[in-house]
Amino acid sequence: MSSARSEVNPLVTVVVPSFNQGRFLNDALTSIFEQNVPVEVFVMDGGSSDNSIDVIHKWSDRLAGWRSAKDDGQAAAINEGISLGKAPFVCWLNSDDWFLSNALSTLICALQANPDAPAVYGRAWNVIEHTGKRKPVWVEPFDEDRLALRCIISQPATLIRRSAWDAVGGVDNKLHMVMDYDLWWRLFKHVGVLAFVDHYVAVNREHEATKTKTLRRRHYQEAISVVRKYHGSVPLKWWLAQPYAVWFKSIAR
Repeated sequence: MSSARSEVNPLVTVVVPSFNQGRFLNDALTSIFEQNVPVEVFVMDGGSSDNSIDVIHKWSDRLAGWRSAKDDGQAAAINEGISLGKAPFVCWLNSDDWFLSNALSTLICALQANPDAPAVYGRAWNVIEHTGKRKPVWVEPFDEDRLALRCIISQPATLIRRSAWDAVGGVDNKLHMVMDYDLWWRLFKHVGVLAFVDHYVAVNREHEATKTKTLRRRHYQEAISVVRKYHGSVPLKWWLAQPYAVWFKSIAR
């Protein structure tokens, strides 16, 4: 782990997991350092063979730490990075996503206004890389029954209290596709209701290498297992609608 400087009193620990995403990484880091709150940023690179290291070196004097080596996957990298920080609020930003202006200050204010909430989340845009078209990510105020039907929380638009993160042990290293969905369930079950703020704070970039596009069937399998584990019963919608959606989108690519 290479380290440079860090804020004396950072408010947010931001972890950027990345692997061969050099063409996007600079945008992600720029959006973090343009936030108007003190942050400590850790880039956890899985041993990229593209230009990622060049991008990391460009920002190295502003990073709290970084490493580039084969690891145990995205979830393990996120947990590793969060554990290196000390800020009271934590999040991760995938290297192909980015924050909008004032995102972190908006989320911090929402957490301060909801002292019992383990985490807060806002709205996000989904942008298709090759067309530039954007549409809102499906996000709703928190409700357990709605969460059982689909993930109503957008991961890059989320900020978590470190105390709540530590209480549930971070993300599950065994999960590859739905580590965020599983985390929202555990935060809710073990700490409390997640708070919603009705502002756009992040952008999710959709491209051909996105995991939800290349591994749709695995994503469905992990998601339904999470619903069964935490909600007890699996809504009929999963059995009727999702298999067809997965199949149709797979052949339509």
